[in-house]
Amino acid sequence: MVMTGDEIRKAYLDFFEDKGHLVLPSAPLIPRNDPSILWINAGMAPFKRYFNGVETPPRNRIVTSQKCIRTNDIENVGKTDRHHTFFEMLGNFSFGDYFKKEAITWGWEFVTEILEMDKNRLWITVYKDDEEAFDIWHNIVGIPENRILPMGKKDNFWEIGTGPCGPCSEIHYDRGEEYGTSEEDVIGGEGDRYLEIWNLVFTQFDKTENGEYLPLPNKNIDTGMGFERVASILQGVDSNFETDIFMPLINYIAVDSGIEYNKDPETKMAFRVIADHSRGTTMAIFDGALPGNEGRGYVIRRIIRRAVRYGGKIGYTEPFLYKLVPMVIETMKKAFPEIKEKETYIQKIIKAEEERFLLTLDQGLSILNDMIKGMKGKDKGVLSGRDAFKLYDTYGFPLDLTRDVLEEEGFDVDEDGFNQEMESQRKRARQARDDIGFSAPEEAKLYRCLKNDNNHEFIGYEKLKEQVKIIAIIKEGKEIDTLKAGQKGEIILDKTPFYAESGGQIGDKGILRLDENLANVYDTRKKAGLSVQLVEMKEGELHKGQRVEAKVFSDLRQSTARNHSATHLLHKSLKEVLGDHVNQAGSLVQADRLRFDFNHFTALTDEELRLVEEKVNKSIMRNLSVDTIVTDLDKAKEIGATALFGEKYGQSVRVVTMGEYSKELCGGTHVQATGEIGFFRIINESSVAAGVRRIEAITGDEVLRYINNKEYL
Repeated sequence: MVMTGDEIRKAYLDFFEDKGHLVLPSAPLIPRNDPSILWINAGMAPFKRYFNGVETPPRNRIVTSQKCIRTNDIENVGKTDRHHTFFEMLGNFSFGDYFKKEAITWGWEFVTEILEMDKNRLWITVYKDDEEAFDIWHNIVGIPENRILPMGKKDNFWEIGTGPCGPCSEIHYDRGEEYGTSEEDVIGGEGDRYLEIWNLVFTQFDKTENGEYLPLPNKNIDTGMGFERVASILQGVDSNFETDIFMPLINYIAVDSGIEYNKDPETKMAFRVIADHSRGTTMAIFDGALPGNEGRGYVIRRIIRRAVRYGGKIGYTEPFLYKLVPMVIETMKKAFPEIKEKETYIQKIIKAEEERFLLTLDQGLSILNDMIKGMKGKDKGVLSGRDAFKLYDTYGFPLDLTRDVLEEEGFDVDEDGFNQEMESQRKRARQARDDIGFSAPEEAKLYRCLKNDNNHEFIGYEKLKEQVKIIAIIKEGKEIDTLKAGQKGEIILDKTPFYAESGGQIGDKGILRLDENLANVYDTRKKAGLSVQLVEMKEGELHKGQRVEAKVFSDLRQSTARNHSATHLLHKSLKEVLGDHVNQAGSLVQADRLRFDFNHFTALTDEELRLVEEKVNKSIMRNLSVDTIVTDLDKAKEIGATALFGEKYGQSVRVVTMGEYSKELCGGTHVQATGEIGFFRIINESSVAAGVRRIEAITGDEVLRYINNKEYL
């Protein structure tokens, strides 16, 4: 039976809907509230909280066609017929409802009656100790014993550490002897003859720390069918890449490049890499990912760069990958119709990334080729880690591309040496960070000792004035007992109302007073985890051990709080106007202005700036209540609080909410209601770096001054 990809997907969802399953749309590729994975990489991944009982599913039977990304074996994409970065997994799930009998009999019914696969070509594997599954396949379904193969734990038992686990059963399709007769062309082998098309996982045990397998009170079913593999079988083609899922892309590349797909193995591989990677990048960006240097951003950047390099092998010297986006959307729009709305946006991001990479690619390849010539001349087979790191650090040439180029030339790279160079650089960076504000290692040690030897508390959320004790005075990197009029130094208090500069918010200013003795606090900073008041003695003198009145300048604190709260409203408004890909990339919050850096690929139009500003001011006029709670990190993510990527959080975090509009993890100071911000005005928008924009804005009295100055100019 010949079926299109769209027909296969629909048939699967319809079949299980008729069996009482709730059809859910694919979850986004970016996991929600699951920091353990970068991407949704399996059909069951969005349902982990249902499987472990943390949340109740909307129905005990669910069916999906789930978008997935896996890049652990990206080097094989293009080389083999079935490796992909992006793919779909068809899955039906039961949460404490039906179990093995239904999963097995329905699986057989679907592949033989709906897909009309030849029963004589289907083989079954089961876990060697799972007699129940064997009996169902043999006695109920009617599979001959010799076509049911018992396998060991490695092949037919699903578990990840401790927790829910269980045996599984796989359905394999025999493509025939013409696809291979070697020792690898067996079920479970690496050959092309037998294709595993469906894995049925029976989650029935709870593995303990002691290695015991205890029966679960509620047994679950988790299945995964390979959408692209099934399409290749039903469409009678040799590989996933020859299906109607990929061929429109491959045909487009052939016309656009003027090169034939089957010209030679190297050309075929290039076509496959480009087709696969265009799908992966399009769908990832559609779901909110952006190219970057960390985490999933780096994965997208790596996929785009790999496609660009393979484009060079078939003659592309200008950006081309972005031109495949409409074709990807055409092949995906029946399953994901909303993707059409983001076509232009996705193209702009991919094209911008291509342009950036092409600027460095030629230079990096030229230098690497010189290194390869040198290796050939010296009969060396391995590029040193130092040279590979130089390519990466100085010229922006990724290690995986270095590895690919070397492999094509028959060489290898010292990845351990590369990693050592990378770690050395990180250590230097960490040391530099540790030493900021310190003139010598002895000074840094002094602050750490003071922190370890004393109680130290920030009380500035609730109080701007308090009687406190001086626990240390430091001048020119050394601890002293007395600071006299005219001298500058640093004072550390047992508890402080002064907010120390962090999270983009500047430090508080104010005074320390004891009778006629007065010190001006002109800044507050953190050193080795301590809040340090930078002071200048104006009158008299202060001594270690004295109790003084600490007073924050409330007008400056309030102005700073207005700007900080405005950044939260701005962040949310940017997401609403530009898209969920927007994430904070840095900020500066002062009393007189704010600066907000964020991920976005192009300059904002006048209309976009107007909409953003309007949304912030509407939130101000609604006078939303600003509330804070302290909770654990997992709970904060569970309730939807936005965390800043790359930021280090402890287990206990502070969540700042503004009505139902904004919810972020934040340690800064804020207004009590958004109405206190008064007004919000954007005064500048600019580029900071590739893919990072900056907005500068003012609030409150500064807006009034700004308007008045404009009027009198």
